Amino acid sequence: MSRRLAFSLVAVASLLATAPAHSQSPGLVARPRGAADDARGSIELVDPKVLRVCADPSNLPFSDRAGDGFENRLAALLAKKLGKDLAYSYYPGATGFIRNTLNAHLCDVVMGMPQGDDLVQPTNPYYRTSYAAVYRAGSDLEGLTSLADPRLAEAKRIGLVANTPPGNLLARYGLLGAVKPYPLVVDTRVDAPGADMIRDLESGAIDVAILWGPIAGYHAKKSAGRLKLALLSGDKGARMSFRIAMGVRHSDQEWKRELNRLIAQNQNEIDRLLADFGVPMIDEADAPITPAPVTPAP
Repeated sequence: MSRRLAFSLVAVASLLATAPAHSQSPGLVARPRGAADDARGSIELVDPKVLRVCADPSNLPFSDRAGDGFENRLAALLAKKLGKDLAYSYYPGATGFIRNTLNAHLCDVVMGMPQGDDLVQPTNPYYRTSYAAVYRAGSDLEGLTSLADPRLAEAKRIGLVANTPPGNLLARYGLLGAVKPYPLVVDTRVDAPGADMIRDLESGAIDVAILWGPIAGYHAKKSAGRLKLALLSGDKGARMSFRIAMGVRHSDQEWKRELNRLIAQNQNEIDRLLADFGVPMIDEADAPITPAPVTPAP
């Protein structure tokens, strides 16, 4: 997971949890609204003819310089609908990402931000998903939906990215001794903890991988049936699911409204794009969302 998204998810979970706050690494704290960082004021779009996007240059399945991530494909879709050219400013998804990109006016939108992160002004969400468990097909973990499942206590080796929300539930259920941790803070140009965890799962070094839903779904889909995915439900005040929106500057009100209109008008096409990458989508009742079929042109 990109550090930017992971940090945001933990911060949002910490703000919204009814249980004691999650343990936080540096930067994983509640942040004030970002108007102070947006010091250049309300100028809306620098170039109205170009959709300018800031993204991590090496963070599949979300984005990369080759344009192969689903956020790249989403940006291309929106640019086409808007009749704009598409341009990127790339920056590693670490602490300071928003300050050094969006709020520095190097771009006008960040494609994937959890709703509730005050560092940006979010649009309406364009999907909702959850953390997930990935396990080998044919294992005795079929039907797993909760980290409270007693099968996880039966000598299972659990892969987990450190300092992400599922760790709090694993601690409550006394399962931290079974955890093999993977680092959250990495240089995405050379390290990919999610991919490392999936390789360990396929080799048998771990029995289950706990990952953010889009990463879990992407690797499960690529496995050609070798791996299976189960979305995890929250428990005891721990939040597992999040709404994902686009992020714009707090000052850019009309731009936010334009993006909201675009999301509403193209939600079915957005759903199909996400499904192509294996992103597991859920509605507000946690029921799976299946994209609507394409209607043939008359």
